[in-house]
Amino acid sequence: MRIGIDLGGTSVKAALCEEDGTLLGKQSTPTRTGDAPGLCADMKLLALALCGERGITPDQITSIGIGVPGSFDKETCTLKFGTNLGMNNVCFADAFKPEFSCAVQLDNDANCAALGEATAGAAQNARNMLMVTLGTGVGGGIIIDGKLYTGCNGIAGEMGHIVIQRDGEPCNCGRKGCLEAYASASAFVKFAERALAAGRESMLSKHAGHLDAKMICDAVDAGDLLARELFDEYCENLSSGLATFINIFQPESIVLGGGLAGYGEKLLEPVRRLTTPQTFRSEKCNTEIVCASLGNDAGLIGAAML
Repeated sequence: MRIGIDLGGTSVKAALCEEDGTLLGKQSTPTRTGDAPGLCADMKLLALALCGERGITPDQITSIGIGVPGSFDKETCTLKFGTNLGMNNVCFADAFKPEFSCAVQLDNDANCAALGEATAGAAQNARNMLMVTLGTGVGGGIIIDGKLYTGCNGIAGEMGHIVIQRDGEPCNCGRKGCLEAYASASAFVKFAERALAAGRESMLSKHAGHLDAKMICDAVDAGDLLARELFDEYCENLSSGLATFINIFQPESIVLGGGLAGYGEKLLEPVRRLTTPQTFRSEKCNTEIVCASLGNDAGLIGAAML
């Protein structure tokens, strides 16, 4: 049995999983931001509660994994900078002792989501896959030969920071023209707000100043011309990034996650159509582009599989 923990700024979620990633139970509690000892105590209580409801003992747990936001040190199982958690330099290696004697693993929350989808989700049984998350930013994770690839310094997988347009839109990373500046949900909204401010007519005008990506997608469904234009441009930008990933990695699968992936086939159909001509392909096997299937459970299952 394994335990996975998804450490978020709002809540701490924990799950009990079998060795193959099958989810057996979940528990959650509000995050005690700024209180490292309290947070560690809460994580242990969640782990104990999961064992209790299944009638198993802590010594039957073979591994505990934690998915964290921010920067971290895997070797020492230490969260270095957790801005959204209000705490830095927190070591989780001994947080579950003395009840649990198993190893504690730590990794980025996006990497955990990728591992979860590769283990038990949309890319189940794929030996090579990428996850690309389309949310406030563009993140993701890389699975090569069935294993999470994190690079020499443990931070590989910054999918949003390839440049798709030289000297293009400024990105929060300090560069210009990054995929994140064009294909994140935030960028989608930014371009819509910019068009409305320039006087473009649209049913979106009534939401100006507090738009979100779903509102734009709903306007596409309603036949709004500006929303359709923005969505078409979004798909072109996203496909540019995905084609680059395919040409570099040639994975069996690219899994799209995050809020915009909730648009499902309405997003996948144009993205596939636009991506395919830009990629090197073969008659034998080519990359499939799919949406994530595990939702919020992906990070939990992936953390358990670390």
